[in-house]
Amino acid sequence: MKTAAPLAGLPASVEIVEVGPRDGLQNEPGIVDLDTRLGLIERLLAAGLRRIEVGAFVSPKRVPQMAGSGELVKRLGRREGVRFSALVPNLRGLEAAIEAGVEEIAVFGAASETFSRRNINCSIGESLERFRPVVERARAHGLPVRGYVSCVAGCPYEGEVPVARVVEVGAALFEMGCSEVSLGDTIGTGTPRRIAELVRACSAGIPIDRLGLHLHDTYGQALANYLAGLLCGVRIFDASVAGLGGCPYAPGASGNLATEDLLYMLEGMGIATGVDLDALVAAGRFVTGALGRPPASRVATARGVTPD
Repeated sequence: MKTAAPLAGLPASVEIVEVGPRDGLQNEPGIVDLDTRLGLIERLLAAGLRRIEVGAFVSPKRVPQMAGSGELVKRLGRREGVRFSALVPNLRGLEAAIEAGVEEIAVFGAASETFSRRNINCSIGESLERFRPVVERARAHGLPVRGYVSCVAGCPYEGEVPVARVVEVGAALFEMGCSEVSLGDTIGTGTPRRIAELVRACSAGIPIDRLGLHLHDTYGQALANYLAGLLCGVRIFDASVAGLGGCPYAPGASGNLATEDLLYMLEGMGIATGVDLDALVAAGRFVTGALGRPPASRVATARGVTPD
């Protein structure tokens, strides 16, 4: 697709954070071997992605799909102009991430008490206190920290989540030292109006250039929701190649919006990302071939793409 000049009032470029190798693959029912994970990341790099969440330093008993993340990071090495990040739940995970050479870490909180307890076995308040020493230690090592807030639009157990609670959790993560806060619609129930309300409310305490969006497409609203965020000033967007992902704690929730579909929309609006769509589609074909199923990307479907 030929990229035209951006529409009036829209930015010339935005930043995409690719979360497929972590958020996408960690919810797969089977184990994806290390070579396949490495092959996926190399293809994402070849497509032009420069921020990639590559793994998680969590217990392999709890999340076996992320076993070997340390070895993966070491095999990737450092790449000029590229930032590899990884999720860490505690100080032990942080130390392993530092030893492996991770360049950015992420902590994962929730705006729902019930979801927090079911997902990480503690209350929201307890989770924030658990993250505080992790953030402090990471910053002491010169590592930026990304804070995720899940269930910002709704919870599978509590229903609608108050905007004020999302603001409170996001502000707490930012105040403790997270350089960026990503708002996650974990079960994909958000609509453009809801996302706009959340962005405006959160940006009162967090600079808009430090806010990101991480949206799932359960009700087919993710693209419209990203557009709402874009119009409110958000310039950091999470997405997952081939639409990989989902949430094991959110019954019926589909995966993240496919990076290919987000890229197609942005290119059509004249907004640069630095990512090549054809190469990205090929990366999706590669990983879904390894998984034995077709990509969830609308772009791939429209092009008649089948798994390798």
